[in-house]
Amino acid sequence: MKLEMRGQMRLEQKMKLAPRMIQSMEILQLPILALQERIEHELNSNPVLEVEETETVEGSEATEQQIDINEKDLVVDTDKNKLEDFERLSNIGGDYEDYMSESGAFRFKRASDEPDKKLEALKNTAAPSQSLHEHLAGQWGLVDAEEPVKKAGSMIIDYIDDRGYLGVRIEQLYNKDRNDFTIEHLNTALELVQNLEPTGVGARDIGECLLIQIRQNADDMSFEAKLIEGYMNELLENRLPDIARKMKCSIEQINRAIERLSKLDTSPGLQVTQTRNYPITPDVIVEESKGPLGFSVRLTDSQLPPLRISNQYMKMAKASDVSDKTKDFLRNNIRSAQWIIGAIEQRKSTLLKVTTSVVKHQKQFFDMGPLYLKPLPMSKVADDVGVHLATVSRAVAGKYVLCEWGILPLRKFFSGGTENTNGQSHSWEAIRAKLQQIIDAEDKARPFSDDQIKQKLAELGINNLARRTVAKYRKLLNIPAARFRKKY
Repeated sequence: MKLEMRGQMRLEQKMKLAPRMIQSMEILQLPILALQERIEHELNSNPVLEVEETETVEGSEATEQQIDINEKDLVVDTDKNKLEDFERLSNIGGDYEDYMSESGAFRFKRASDEPDKKLEALKNTAAPSQSLHEHLAGQWGLVDAEEPVKKAGSMIIDYIDDRGYLGVRIEQLYNKDRNDFTIEHLNTALELVQNLEPTGVGARDIGECLLIQIRQNADDMSFEAKLIEGYMNELLENRLPDIARKMKCSIEQINRAIERLSKLDTSPGLQVTQTRNYPITPDVIVEESKGPLGFSVRLTDSQLPPLRISNQYMKMAKASDVSDKTKDFLRNNIRSAQWIIGAIEQRKSTLLKVTTSVVKHQKQFFDMGPLYLKPLPMSKVADDVGVHLATVSRAVAGKYVLCEWGILPLRKFFSGGTENTNGQSHSWEAIRAKLQQIIDAEDKARPFSDDQIKQKLAELGINNLARRTVAKYRKLLNIPAARFRKKY
């Protein structure tokens, strides 16, 4: 076999995304809070980008220059010879030298009575949260015990999960090759750890967790303790008649005990390691109106600062006494500022069009509620708006709508569905809402089975669902089976 190297030419087509297009897609995908952070970053990094003052005079020179700049986009090219892109800057009135001589040095000054925003932000910043391990280790350091027990307790705390449970057996923590502590020391340490706060921490299962809280409760809960110690499995299986027969008590007495037990915490560790709830700010507001659609759609962009390109730096970009290096720097930043301003405006336009199309197709939902949500593929909205399917997907990602029915994710309105024998379509979201409505209205003494739920849905017009589909949706809604929902 002969090996050789030779050169050849090949003609091919490739699609490349311009930087402006990539940035536009990124801006479109950002929710309102992330967009505010992105704008703040751009204002800090780009000197030619500034916030437009609210009190501006119509027809002023700055407004005319801004409109003129946006009439034509700069060519995305790194070639330094493409200076014709900046020729339209020549119509800017006034000279840079006169402007600087009249205005003098530009400095931001803060009035003496104006609060320091950075200092205020530091004061209002929440302290870092403490983990459950740190919380327990701090308490364990104050426990008076012999050294082997202290070491055993520290190891036990290392294996307690975020819910407060000990995830391993005590025997697994003992190492015969080490003489730091024995099994007896581990058992003693576990008893001490279970006395730490929050109450119930260090348990190995839910039954032990409840018993720890019962022992430390000031009220008499001896019946509840007996119920958990002897009949925990039957209690979890909701076999209350069997428990009543074995304990020789009434079902009413067991129900009262269950009600008291429900006030105890089955995940005590989460009292310390609570997950953060991030704020949700709607991007779009849908309100009733007298228009042809019946609803008005508007963006919640009032918190977004109006951006513009600094007139001062635009004059510097064409001044004759400014060095070429400075001009290149200014031109690159002007181009970047135009990109971000254009991307934000494109985001507003696309999001408004997409939401308006959604309201048009889901009008029954906004009129009558979740039970009337229809199947709506993204391709239908994309064709209606006249954009690509991927653009619609990016436009609804992480966005929320404020309407009469609450703050809802915009993606919620796009779902598949099924049709009944009459040709009427039902979305999966609407089917789940109807299933939840059936469960809420059932007699808890005789809860519906999955077959009975299927029949109820058929009476509502959804007559082509399989029983396994009903069971799947019931599980998605965290609804237990009929025997666990039964009330005695």
